[in-house]
Order: sequence, then C-alpha cells, then structure tokens
Amino acid sequence: MTLRFIKKIKILQFALLLSIVYCSCTSNNAATTADVNDSIPTLLDRNENLRMGKEWDDVANQYQKLKLAIIKDADDHESKIKLAQLFIREARVTGEHGHYYNAALTMTDQILASKPKDQNFIFLALLTKGGVQLSHHDFKGALVTGNQALALNPNNPQIYGVLVDANVELGNYKEAVVLADRMIALKPDLRSYARISYLREIHGEVPEAMKAMSMAISSGIPGYEDTAWAMLTYAQLKEMYNKNKEAKMLYEEILAQRPNYPFAVAGLGKIELKNKNYTTAIALTSEAIKTIPEVGFYTQLLDIYKETGDSSAFNKTLKDVWVMLEDDEKSGHNMNLEYAHIFLDLVGEPAKALEYAQKEYNIRPKNIDVNLMMANIYKKLNNEQKYSQHLAVAKSTNSKKPDLAASI
Repeated sequence: MTLRFIKKIKILQFALLLSIVYCSCTSNNAATTADVNDSIPTLLDRNENLRMGKEWDDVANQYQKLKLAIIKDADDHESKIKLAQLFIREARVTGEHGHYYNAALTMTDQILASKPKDQNFIFLALLTKGGVQLSHHDFKGALVTGNQALALNPNNPQIYGVLVDANVELGNYKEAVVLADRMIALKPDLRSYARISYLREIHGEVPEAMKAMSMAISSGIPGYEDTAWAMLTYAQLKEMYNKNKEAKMLYEEILAQRPNYPFAVAGLGKIELKNKNYTTAIALTSEAIKTIPEVGFYTQLLDIYKETGDSSAFNKTLKDVWVMLEDDEKSGHNMNLEYAHIFLDLVGEPAKALEYAQKEYNIRPKNIDVNLMMANIYKKLNNEQKYSQHLAVAKSTNSKKPDLAASI
C-alpha cells in the first residue's frame, strides 16, 4: 500500500468523521429546535365576535414573532415574558382560562428554571406568575410570589397591584390599603385607581369608590380591553347599589366602544332579569355564552330559569355547569366559592354548600365575602351561633354591600 493511498484513506476517513459530526450537530440542532417549538403553547383562534378587526391580526402576528424569536434563542427571556403577557390578555378576552393561564405559567416557569443572571427577568417572571396565581384564586401563592418579586424591585407599581389583590382576598385589608397607597404614589393610572376604588367600597365609602373607578376609566384608552374591564367594574358597582339605569348606560357605552364584549352583553341580560324581562334576559345571556364559555354566564342562566320555573332548562344548564367547574378545577382554578354559591342559592343544598365554603374559609378566614357566604349558609342551617360569628367578620370593614344588609 503506497503512502499516497494511505493518506487518501485517512483523508476520506477524516471527511467521513466530519460528515458524521456535521450530521450529528444538525440532528441535535433540529431536535433542540423541535423541543423549543413544542415547549411553546399554542395560540387559539378567537371567536368571530372577538376578533375586533385589526386587533386579532396584531395578536396573531405578535405571537408568531415571539414564537420565532424563542425558537431562535431559547434564552430569549424578554420574548417569553411578552408571550406570557399575551396569553394572559387572551385569557381575559376569550375566556379560555384553562389553556391560557397555564400557557403563561409555562413561559414564566421556563425563565425561573433557567435562573437568568439578569435579575429583572426573574422579577418580571415572578410578577407575571403572581398575576396568574391570582386568576387561579391561589391567593396565598400569589402573596408569596409577589413578595419574592418585591424584594427584587420595590419601585415597580405593578407588583403592588399583585400584593394588594392577594392581601384583599386573604382579608389583610390594612396591609392592602398601605400597598395601594404606595402603588398610586408610584403611578396613578387605571390599575391603581381601580384598586383604590375596590378598597374604598370594601370599607363602606361607596361614593368615593365610584369616583375612583371613574378616574380609572378616564386613565384608560377607549376600546381597549382593560378600559372595557374598568367600565364593566364600574357598571357592576352601580348595579350592586341599585343604580340600574346608570349601569345599563355604562354597559351600552362599553358595547359602543368594543362591540360584542360578552361581559357587557351579559350585564345587560342581568338588568333585564331584574326588570323581569325574562325572554330578553335569556337571549342576551345566551348571546354572551356563544362568544365565550364563562361559568358566570351559565349561572346567570340558572338564575333566570329558577325564577321562571323552567326546571327542564335549569337541569340541562346545571349539567353543563358541573362539567365546566370540573374542567376549571383540573386546570388549577380554585372554584370553592362558585360551588358553594350554586349549592346554596340555586340547588338548595346548604350542607353541601358548607363543604366547599369551609374549604375556602380554611384558606382565608379573614375575607369578608367568604365569611358572608358562611353566615348565609349557617342561617339556612339554623345555626345562630355560627351565623353571628361569621356575620361579625363580614361586617368588620363597615361594608355597605346590600347583600350584607340583607343577611342581617
């Protein structure tokens, strides 16, 4: 064998080795790209009524850009945060909470698991995760996550929003007021004014609460989802205190700015129910249901069918509600109070309602709404001692809620 031939063989062997290495690298890169692609949750198509013209096109385009950026660089934490926030907005708009809230958590948990050196990405991931925990009614978890984020950045107003909400739901009202004051001092905007409104209403300052919510709306952009949500909250506040005509006008104003907004459509349905216009109430509530699968819309239908005595429609709708509640629980959403409300006010089984309300009370025994639910259940069960005990806590903030007055 000549030296030239031996060299030729070695060159061919080296070329073959390079080929194997190249193919291996290409294969590994392809597998990595596929893995990253599989780790990115999907964007669900919107219902036609929710596309809002260019808004849906912008959302779909943004999703694709962010997805491609993450596939290109699995450590693109900024794109992951933006994608998580996009998922949260879509959850609010579409009602697909089970899919989108968990999709957002997928992105935030990826960031936290990678332990980025830039602390700001850890802060943003914790901030976003805390918001999702609130939506899942995991208020203790949100408080822990929020405090972790606060330790990283005490000057961001949004983290105070998470902490205000968590403390309110856990019944830590004094702490919530301090945090809300800090939030609005940092940034007086729609989010901070809305929280001030809620806290004022809890403490019985109803005119002041309405003024703050009006300021929240003025701080928003007409037609945007968060502005529509603030207007909806304002309308519900009006409705709670029997200003039904003003509430109706607000619902109609929302629909003028954001057509087909299902929560406003359902709000009009509730006004019609109060006015005993049952056919119109059913039509409006059913229209909202066709747009998004919101449990609250179905329970509103149950209210109507119960009042009209339509047992067949009631039972059929109730079956749908049980399935939806079960699905929500499987996706990580705490639905204890929803179960308690249905068993107490719609099905007429206070003992069963107590099972679920007690679970919630064990988690947040200082919350006035939870205690009001417990008081109402014990009233039905003719337990005067327990009724008085929980009613005293429900009244502890001097709330003027008509529901509270009706329970006395």
